[in-house]
Amino acid sequence: MAESPPTTGELFKAKAITAEDLHAAVDAYIADPTTTLFLMGEGYGLDLAEAVRTHEPSRKAFESPDESPIFKRTMVQTAIILARPAKR
Repeated sequence: MAESPPTTGELFKAKAITAEDLHAAVDAYIADPTTTLFLMGEGYGLDLAEAVRTHEPSRKAFESPDESPIFKRTMVQTAIILARPAKR
C-alpha cells in the first residue's frame, strides 16, 4: 500500500513549508474562498477551496455568520494544516 503524501502540518514540522507560507495560505483563502491552487514551500501546491470544503468543521465555521473572524481564521488554518499538498 502506497504511503499518503504528508500533510501541510507534517511539511511544516519538516521545515519544507514555513510559517509565512501557512499564514499566506490562510490569507489567500479568506480573501478568495474559491482559490484552487496555492503554491508554498519547496514546490508544493494546495487546493485551498478543496481543503476547507472537505474539512467539515472548518467549512461550517467559515460559512457561519455567527462565528467571529478570529475563529473562522483558526478553522481555515486547521483545514490547511490537515490537508495534503501535492508536490509540484
